[in-house]
Amino acid sequence: MTKDDIAATIEAFKKGAERVKKAGFDVIEIHGAHGYLINEFLSPLSNKRTDEYGGSAENRYRFLREVIDAVKTVWDGPLFVRVSAHDYHEDGLTPEDYITFGNWMKKQGVDLIDVSSGAVVPARIDVYPGYQVKYSEAIKYGADIPTGAVGLITSPLHAEEILQNERADLIFLARELLRDPYWPRKAAKELGVSIDGPKQYERGWV
Repeated sequence: MTKDDIAATIEAFKKGAERVKKAGFDVIEIHGAHGYLINEFLSPLSNKRTDEYGGSAENRYRFLREVIDAVKTVWDGPLFVRVSAHDYHEDGLTPEDYITFGNWMKKQGVDLIDVSSGAVVPARIDVYPGYQVKYSEAIKYGADIPTGAVGLITSPLHAEEILQNERADLIFLARELLRDPYWPRKAAKELGVSIDGPKQYERGWV
């Protein structure tokens, strides 16, 4: 990307935030994970630039810093950033690197880091329920910033354990909600919590 390309892309993020605000959304999450553009700038495995956007950690963070700053000029609501906290490669980023990034995000006014991992380069990943929670926990306490946990969290009790033990501040569900759209109701029942249903569904649940 040329400097003009970078400036145009940062402006596009800003315009996107303006549209989100106009549409009435409550939260913005900037996707800086899984090998997408921001992740490519952050990771030394993909960022081979020799200008001010490459090389040192501060330089590789510069693109995300400028995106956050631009979004913050038009958005005053909750702002999350999704990251890949581990590249699973000996020359790649680890949670310790993201503690540094997390400190910088906190100073910029980011409210929560959504902690995922991988996908900037092919890698063998040992996958099991909650395998990324330790990365959320490391960044949460290392950078003193709220974090969200993701990745094979399918059990209500498992999700509650993560929250109660303060390993994360929020649980993100994706594929499990696709498989089971009623997961929140199942979780509420299992955990002994009463929640209101959509008005359109009330007759089916009385």
